[in-house]
Amino acid sequence: MAGAKSKRRAIDGILIFDKPLGMSSNAALQKVRWLFNAAKGGHTGSLDPLATGVLPLCLGEATKFSQYLLDADKAYITEARLGMTTATGDAEGDVLEMKPVNVTLADVEALLPRFTGEIDQVPPMYSALKHQGRKLYELARQGETVTRAPRRVTIYDMRPLEWESDGVWLQVRCSKGTYIRTLAEDIGAALGFGAHITALERLETGPFDSETRLSFETLEAMSDEE
Repeated sequence: MAGAKSKRRAIDGILIFDKPLGMSSNAALQKVRWLFNAAKGGHTGSLDPLATGVLPLCLGEATKFSQYLLDADKAYITEARLGMTTATGDAEGDVLEMKPVNVTLADVEALLPRFTGEIDQVPPMYSALKHQGRKLYELARQGETVTRAPRRVTIYDMRPLEWESDGVWLQVRCSKGTYIRTLAEDIGAALGFGAHITALERLETGPFDSETRLSFETLEAMSDEE
């Protein structure tokens, strides 16, 4: 996208960004703001650097609607790898425990209804929630653990998409505030082997889905008019 970047422009709208692997949500926002030369912007709920997919970015006056998208239901696909627990609940954390896995798809399918509907989740230490003014992940990186109150979330639908001997791909539709990492960990614990996620893609946020998302490379190739 051509154009001078000296003076910020007043641009209003919601961009459905396709967040790539390894990029934080804030870095994604700043890149898009730079690309559009937008004066004001905000994202609508963090996606972990490990996660990819739909990240609505609100520019200008559209930031007034960011809370609506923060509160919206979400849909994801994730790979839960069984037999290994990690400090972060995903593939980026240190391995805490490994166990041999002896389970079938039928065992997993029989267990999923227990984690469907309204459930209580204990937020992970590696999260942006705050305790006495400090983010939990900052405390976790210093080796600290604090008590977290469980939070009620809703899993509207959860189904296996693909099965391997030590892992399963799940599609999950859930309410705001759901931690997919924690969901996978809890399912793994219930199976007796532990689990962590190795991939996570957000498919939907409220009314916005994967069909309308645009990558940074696509945006960069566009003209100002486009």
